[in-house]
Amino acid sequence: MKCPDCGNTSFGKNAERGEIVCRKCGSVVAENEYQTGPEWRAFDADQRNSRARAGAPLKYMSPNKGLVTEIDQYNRDVRGGKIAPSQQAQLYRMRKWHKRASISNSIERNLAIALTELNRVAAHLGLQENIREASALLYRKCVEKGLIRGRQIESVVSAVVYAVCRQYGIPRTLDEISQVAEIPKKEIGRTYRLITQELDLKVPLTNPRFYISRFVTALKLSGSTQEKALELLDQAVKKGLISGRGPMGVAAAAVYIASVMTAERRTQKEVADVAGVTEVTIRNRYRELKRALDLNVSI
Repeated sequence: MKCPDCGNTSFGKNAERGEIVCRKCGSVVAENEYQTGPEWRAFDADQRNSRARAGAPLKYMSPNKGLVTEIDQYNRDVRGGKIAPSQQAQLYRMRKWHKRASISNSIERNLAIALTELNRVAAHLGLQENIREASALLYRKCVEKGLIRGRQIESVVSAVVYAVCRQYGIPRTLDEISQVAEIPKKEIGRTYRLITQELDLKVPLTNPRFYISRFVTALKLSGSTQEKALELLDQAVKKGLISGRGPMGVAAAAVYIASVMTAERRTQKEVADVAGVTEVTIRNRYRELKRALDLNVSI
């Protein structure tokens, strides 16, 4: 939006009058604007929570999305006192039938198992809450599309986690996910390709830059080495040396060359162990980068 008088793009909002005003010339660009915020004030977090009426957001990591009432396990009344043993037995039966009623069909039973497995895999990989929620949402889309029929729950969960990590630019490889989920890498890759095709997912190519900081930290290298490795990768991308090659091998070779150039040399075996590739791969990528970028380094 531009000011019709002076062409300025910076505006201020007058909440009392409901007007949007140009900061440069003072012209009123829009008026009678709606106030989209709440009609009440809050001075602390408790007041905000007590006055808000929209409720908690949906949690896709819960089989019922967090919309079902839960009966806790504490056996205490509203004042914190213990409940009589006769009432405890009644509460136990209520919990049991409540749990049975909340899982009434095969889809809900599948979600209960799959989301538990998803939480386990995400915890082992150190993924954040937003990644888990995005993975749970993608798994629900697979259920709606009927992609889970005839396939292992664990393989679909692993493929979903891998796809979301690729979308969010998180450096997690198929080998890591396969090791945590205890599912063959081929099976995860096959399921991943099916999901991306059926759901028309736009998954970007893995950028080797995502792995640089991880390798540098594991090898205990300095920030200057990390900057040098990123600089080498940028030059390699400009020359088209990345296409058709594994991102882990290219990133590992860049870190190895940078460690030599900054006098913090690490052996090829050390870098290979951290990156999860072979020493032969690092040597091949090293020779390609050295020849294409005209680097004056020696092993």
